[in-house]
Amino acid sequence: MSDLSHVDRSGQARMVDVSSKESTERFARATGVISMSADALDAVRKNSVEKGDVLAVARIAGVMAAKRTAELIPLCHPLMLTDVQVHATIDDTIRGIRVESTVRTAGKTGVEMEAIVAVSVTLVTVYDMCKSLDKSMVISDICLAEKTGGRSGTWKRP
Repeated sequence: MSDLSHVDRSGQARMVDVSSKESTERFARATGVISMSADALDAVRKNSVEKGDVLAVARIAGVMAAKRTAELIPLCHPLMLTDVQVHATIDDTIRGIRVESTVRTAGKTGVEMEAIVAVSVTLVTVYDMCKSLDKSMVISDICLAEKTGGRSGTWKRP
């Protein structure tokens, strides 16, 4: 019925069988941003947000989320991640925080979803920690920036 990898012949959603695929080094990088008021950003910069060190807590939340992606996305394979890095950087040009995650594994399927989930949860954590200062924050531009490995090879966002 469909050429979609996550749909069987009868049109039902299914997990892709990757048992015959060869393990390769896999890498993905995702990015996203949150913009906020000048006062909220200043509080993050000065580490004076009541809930604590916003950037440190958000980074840890992102790493934890990457490791649990298969529990959140129904058809994702559980993966043994070999590295997860999350960077959250204050950027005055957007009056907010830029987040980048990189994820690596050696396996039969890619880590794109893990990288995207890491960025998403990092940004939502920033929102949670700063919402008492600015409820109008905007999370945006979450995307896959690049990936390597597997049958489709290397891809970079133009």
